[in-house]
Amino acid sequence: MEIIKEKTPYEIEKEKLYEKADKTIRELFERKSVRVFEERPVSEENKRQILYAAMEAPTAGCQQLYTILDITDQELKNKLSVTCDNQPFIAKAPLVLVFCADCRKWQKAYLEAGCEPRKPGTGDLMLAVTDTAIAAQNAVTAAWSLGIGSCYIGDIMEQYEENRKILNLPKYVFPAVMVVFGYPVPQQRMRPKPVRFNLEDIVCENTYREKDSDSIRKMFSDRCGNQSYEEWVNKFCERKYNSDFSREMTRSVSRYIEHFSFL
Repeated sequence: MEIIKEKTPYEIEKEKLYEKADKTIRELFERKSVRVFEERPVSEENKRQILYAAMEAPTAGCQQLYTILDITDQELKNKLSVTCDNQPFIAKAPLVLVFCADCRKWQKAYLEAGCEPRKPGTGDLMLAVTDTAIAAQNAVTAAWSLGIGSCYIGDIMEQYEENRKILNLPKYVFPAVMVVFGYPVPQQRMRPKPVRFNLEDIVCENTYREKDSDSIRKMFSDRCGNQSYEEWVNKFCERKYNSDFSREMTRSVSRYIEHFSFL
């Protein structure tokens, strides 16, 4: 007998909002990560639309504190598929973009103009990462509107020494986001999107609200399925948070931050 899973409050309200939404909001609701692509290229015109959409994103002081690397070399894709936690689908993606938080260009511009700029610090890095992530999300949204799926690859922040070398990253440039793009195979397009937490779990009015024990357990109740809270969270903690790749990411990011630190 098939067990029909009860919809969460988030899913129920989302469906109501979806019915009244315009095309843009519907696409934001529908978009999901895609890791298996059809064997056809992303056209040059569509790629340029995606890149231009990224560059139209909100940006601090109109500085555009990022550089986008368009990875067209198959050998380089192959290397990134290994350094980014051994994920073969990266090498097969028709379009691979690395979004780098870039404080170097403005530093050079100041020096070229005869300014006496201070060295970039961690605050500058955080501002650049924000700019970079917003640009990447614009690209992802634009791609989905064209029928092109995508997947964020956070592992680009790992393997500091190797990725910095193969991407030729100088000081004050940090690979904040990698995104792979391609046309989803039917199974990927039809695959259910993972359910989000409920609105009250994410949104606080005015100030931060610390969750008590009951609120935390309730927040995760829809994710645990037939497992206990302790069993599900412990497995997730070991698979993700305490994993080797997570520890490596923290190590590598710390090395990048050293270049932005006054300490």
